[in-house]
Amino acid sequence: MAEFLMALSEEEATLLSRVAIGFVVCLGAIIGSFLNVCIYRIPINQSVSYPRSHCFSCGKTIPWYHNIPVLTWFILRGKCANCKAPISFRYPAIEAITAVLFLMVFQMWGNPKLFGLNPLSIPELIPFFWLFVASTVVDVMIDIDHRILLDRISLGGTLLTFVVAGAFPALHGSNLWYEGVLTSFCGALAGFGIGFAIAFLGERIFLQDAFGFGDVKWMMLFGAIFGWQGLLWIMLMASLIGLVMGCGVLIYNRVKGLSDEQAVAIPFGPALGTAALVWLFWSRAILKGFLAARNWVLMHEQGFLWVFVPVLLLMSGWLVFRIRMIRKYNRELMEAEAAEAEATLEPIAEPTTDQEHPHA
Repeated sequence: MAEFLMALSEEEATLLSRVAIGFVVCLGAIIGSFLNVCIYRIPINQSVSYPRSHCFSCGKTIPWYHNIPVLTWFILRGKCANCKAPISFRYPAIEAITAVLFLMVFQMWGNPKLFGLNPLSIPELIPFFWLFVASTVVDVMIDIDHRILLDRISLGGTLLTFVVAGAFPALHGSNLWYEGVLTSFCGALAGFGIGFAIAFLGERIFLQDAFGFGDVKWMMLFGAIFGWQGLLWIMLMASLIGLVMGCGVLIYNRVKGLSDEQAVAIPFGPALGTAALVWLFWSRAILKGFLAARNWVLMHEQGFLWVFVPVLLLMSGWLVFRIRMIRKYNRELMEAEAAEAEATLEPIAEPTTDQEHPHA
């Protein structure tokens, strides 16, 4: 885009850039408004197109001028215009987040240096990554609400990625269509294999589906888009993000005197989705930082141990704590279910004397 703008006058280039950025932000906010509908309706098997958006309290249909993304919520002060019932801040937040993500994808091609983003070689990939970030927002929010990840996103997205990798092999830094498809297929296979192995081991350690099959299929999609190398980095970052999230919830529960069950029941989807977005936008910066850290480690081995060992102990301690809490919770749940089943059994009546000796 920079080469194209250089052919224009300064005023024309500035105006065109502002118009493009404004269009992308508005488009992202509008898509975010639609994502709110998807997040609420898809898990309960409702149509995303009918009925129209309405207030959950009074049931009144929301007119278009009261449904402008982000702005309307602040103009109405977070309340329904008809019944004044409160409207969750989550709705404008998702719209704003989607708008920012759309802008960042656009800037990967338009001006990647502005935010230190990965450069996007061809603009044809922008719609594909817009679709990816939008689907990631939907999956993360549904996983938070319902503990599920949508197959239509994971499986459909993987098949779409194969097509895009063949049509635009630059997705994987290649010029040949079959190399793009092969790289995408190998990444998907690695994602499924690694995810399945984690789920298999987790079920035997945690005595439950500690790593859901929805996560496995989502990893397959990430592998198809980013390749097996990117998938491994995403898993590493997701583990660190999950650690921070879990410890934060645990500390909050301890301060508030709440149960620790919420800390161990946090779904992995938000951490996995966040890591995938971070890798999409800043994988080059991450690898550059990793190489710099590697050189520092080679020069300061003792200092590295002082940093690495506490982090390793913290991660190990969290894993042990999580295993113990989940196993304890499952044992208590199974004991409660067994006691409930035993209580519902009807007692067998004792036979009378006449029943024991009918011919006496």
